[in-house]
Amino acid sequence: MNVFSAQSHRTQLILAAVSASLLTSGLFTAYNAYSRRERRRGLDRDILRSIADQNEGSKQHLRPEDDELLDEQMIRIGANGHAEELIREQLARCYAFFGDEGMARIREKSVVVVGCGGVGSWVAVMLVRSGVSKIRLVDFDYVTLSSLNRHATAVLADVGTPKVGCIERTLKQISRCVEVDSRLEVWRKEDGGRLLEGADWVIDAIDNITTKVDLLKYCHEHHIKVFSSMGASAKTDPTRIQISDISYTMYDPLARSVRRRLRLQGVSSGIPVVYSTEVPGDVKLLPLPEEEFQKGAVKELGVFDDFRVRILPVLGSLPSLFGLHIATYILCEMAGKPILNPLPIKNRKKLYERLLRDLLHRESKFTGEPINKLPIDEDDVALIFEDLHLGRSVVPPHAVPAHPTLLRWDPTKPLTLENCVVFESTEAEKHVRECLTPRTEEAHPRKTPGAVWGDEVQAVVERRVGDVAKYRTWVGL
Repeated sequence: MNVFSAQSHRTQLILAAVSASLLTSGLFTAYNAYSRRERRRGLDRDILRSIADQNEGSKQHLRPEDDELLDEQMIRIGANGHAEELIREQLARCYAFFGDEGMARIREKSVVVVGCGGVGSWVAVMLVRSGVSKIRLVDFDYVTLSSLNRHATAVLADVGTPKVGCIERTLKQISRCVEVDSRLEVWRKEDGGRLLEGADWVIDAIDNITTKVDLLKYCHEHHIKVFSSMGASAKTDPTRIQISDISYTMYDPLARSVRRRLRLQGVSSGIPVVYSTEVPGDVKLLPLPEEEFQKGAVKELGVFDDFRVRILPVLGSLPSLFGLHIATYILCEMAGKPILNPLPIKNRKKLYERLLRDLLHRESKFTGEPINKLPIDEDDVALIFEDLHLGRSVVPPHAVPAHPTLLRWDPTKPLTLENCVVFESTEAEKHVRECLTPRTEEAHPRKTPGAVWGDEVQAVVERRVGDVAKYRTWVGL
C-alpha cells in the first residue's frame, strides 16, 4: 500500500505542476493577447483621430500646429514603449524583404529630392513608405490644377500652395518618425552644398536642363550618390522604361542633351538614370496664344531662365512609374542588395558599333576619301535599325537580316537619318554595285534606287522620311 501511496502522491505532484504550468502559460498568453489588443485599439484611435483632424482641416492649408500634434503623439507612444514595435509592424513587409540589417541601413539614410513634381513626389512617398526616415524636399514651384494628373500627394485644396508643403503633410501622415526638411528654393550650383548637406543619396527630378547638369556635375565631383530622371513627357509605353548608366541612354532627347553637356564638362559615366527608349508619335508642345509671342522671346516668359513655359503633354502614370523605378533602385542599394545589372531593353551595343564601323568604311569608298567621323552616331544607328526599320530589311518581304548592313540610299543626297536604310548583306552588295559605284561608260550609267528596288521599296523609304521628321521635332534637331 505504501508503494501505491507514494506513486499516487508523485502523480498528484506531477499533475499539480503541469496544471500550474498550463495555468501560467495560459495567463501569459492571455496577457500578451490583451496587450496586443490594447495596443491595436490605441493605434486605431490614433488613426481615427488623425482622419478626423484631416477632415476638419481639409479646407485649410498645412497648419503649424499639425507638426506639434504629431510630435505629441510620438511622445505619448514612446512613453508607452511601443514606438519601435509599431514602426516594425508598419514596415513588416519591408523587413521580410530586406531583413533586419538591410532595413537598419535604410532607416539611417538621408535622401534629398530635388524637384518635387510628378516624378519627385512619387519617389519621396515610396521612400518614406519603405522606411527612409530623413528626407529633404527641394522645389521652388507651387501646385497648379494641371499638377493634379501626376502629382503623388497634391489635391484640390493644395492648388496655389508649395509642392514641398503638400508632400511634407502626406509624408508625416504616412510615418510617425520621418524627419522632413522642406525647402521652397531653387537649387543653384553657387550654394548647392547647403541643400545637399548630409545626403546619402540625391534624387534629380528637375525639368530644367542647365540646373540638372549643374546638379549632376556637382554630385559627381563631390562623390555624392545621385540618381537622375530623364524625360517622361509624351511617353505612353511602360515596357520601354529602363534604368541604365547615363552613357548608355538612347532616343531620350533630354538624356541626349544632358549626356552631351556632361561630357563637355568631363563627366561621361557613373550616373544611374531612368529613361524611356520610346520615340513619341504625334506629340507637340502645347500651343501658346499669339499675344504671348508679342511679349518677347518665349524663354523670357519663364520664372527663371531656361525654365520652360511651353510644355509637352504628359500621361500622368508615366512620371509615377519613373519615380517608382528610382525608389526601387535606391532602396535596394541602401539595403545592401543592389540591382547590379539592370536589364536593358536593347542590349546590342556591339551590333550598333559594327554597323557604324561598316557604314564608315563604305562611305569612305563611296566618296573616295578617308572619313574619320560620320554625320550620324551610334544612337542614330540604333534609331535607324530598331525604330525606323524595326530590325528588318527595307526590301520585301522585310526579313530579319542575318547580316544587317546600313547604306546610303540615294547617292545624290548626303548621308542623313532620312537617307540611310537597312539591307541584308547580299542586298547591300547589289545596292553598292548598281547605285553607289561610279559608272564612267554611258552604256552602264549608275541606276537610281527606285529603278533597282521598285516603287514599293521607294515608298517605304519615303515613309521613313516622315518618321524621321517626327523624331527631329521631338528631339528638337
